[in-house]
Amino acid sequence: MILADIAEYVTDKISSNDVSLNNYVTTDSLLQNKRGRECAQNLPPMPCALIHFQPKDILIANIRPYLKKIWFADIEGGCSSDVLVFRAKEGHFPNFLYATLMQDSFYDYVMKGVKGSKMPRGDKEQIMRYKMPTFSSDEEQNIGKIVVDIEKKLQLSRALNDNLEKMAKQLYDYWFVQFDFPDENGRPYKSSGGAMVWNEKLKREIPKQWNDGILSDIANITMGQSPEGSSYNKVGEGIIFYQGSTDFGIRFPDIRQYTTAPSRYANKGDILMSVRAPVGALNIANNDCCIGRGLSALSSKVGSMTHLYYTMNYFRLRFEDMNSAGTTFGSITKDELYGLPIILPAHDVLLSFEKICAPIYDKQMEIGEETESLTKQRDELLPLLMNGQTSVNYHLSHG
Repeated sequence: MILADIAEYVTDKISSNDVSLNNYVTTDSLLQNKRGRECAQNLPPMPCALIHFQPKDILIANIRPYLKKIWFADIEGGCSSDVLVFRAKEGHFPNFLYATLMQDSFYDYVMKGVKGSKMPRGDKEQIMRYKMPTFSSDEEQNIGKIVVDIEKKLQLSRALNDNLEKMAKQLYDYWFVQFDFPDENGRPYKSSGGAMVWNEKLKREIPKQWNDGILSDIANITMGQSPEGSSYNKVGEGIIFYQGSTDFGIRFPDIRQYTTAPSRYANKGDILMSVRAPVGALNIANNDCCIGRGLSALSSKVGSMTHLYYTMNYFRLRFEDMNSAGTTFGSITKDELYGLPIILPAHDVLLSFEKICAPIYDKQMEIGEETESLTKQRDELLPLLMNGQTSVNYHLSHG
């Protein structure tokens, strides 16, 4: 059996005037490594015809297929022409089609037929010739349900992580951007008339008793260095190796390769920051690892990893704003990173913030580990199911 036996491409059209940011999908809004999608940043600049997708269609980015960008649609909308839309044929199950297109072997197959080198695109005809075992209707249904159930658990974990992130970021903004941390009477400092003084270096007012400084005052910083290419492998020899932001996930990096000749290290829990475009992108190391020249690793010198993380997130947003304004940062040097100007809060305020936010940070690390484990289980189970090497009985898949 081949993919064309169970699926077809959707060619229906919808006007861009009839979609919003919420239901417009582009290759950029699809997330790599099978993480679904986020809302698009922009609508088409001019009215145009888009591919019209429906709930239970499967959308895959057809530019650089090795990025494994796939989304199981749960709404109606429109997408750009570089997104392929698959629909299950009558008699077959969308969940099973999704499971089929989730396989790493599917993307390996697509890459064998791509056209172009810098921005490779999948060959639509070749894609539909993807070979797969023949399953009964019950088997299709069971396999599809297992995979979708795992995805739902992963989505819940990601949503919980997002909520925790928003809580901590909001508190950081109140305390260190708006300066409404609790004063000695528990009232918001600045809003309650707390003394503010002009700081000439920072060119702004800051709370009295706070100071100006540079990033290296509060952070231990390690600049990455790439090992010899001959030491790279994907079979687990040596230590986990992250080259740059291409390895980044939503919060934690994806393990794609290892090195037997590590040179610069990051510890579990360290902040990983991209020092090459896109400068400022952040992840958290959830394993001890080696970092390449595209990354730096940061840990707190002053006892507050959460404050450091959201300080770096503040810089990330500034870099993004500058990029949007046309000032593109190709990279940031060691001296530039070390010397980034910061506000140095009173130490007791830092410790109070850490006391509140450290449990949130720790919970996010825990969720990250659970998500990594569940993703690994999915990726190990899927080929066994699809190759008929193991089976899922009806009761298991409906449990």
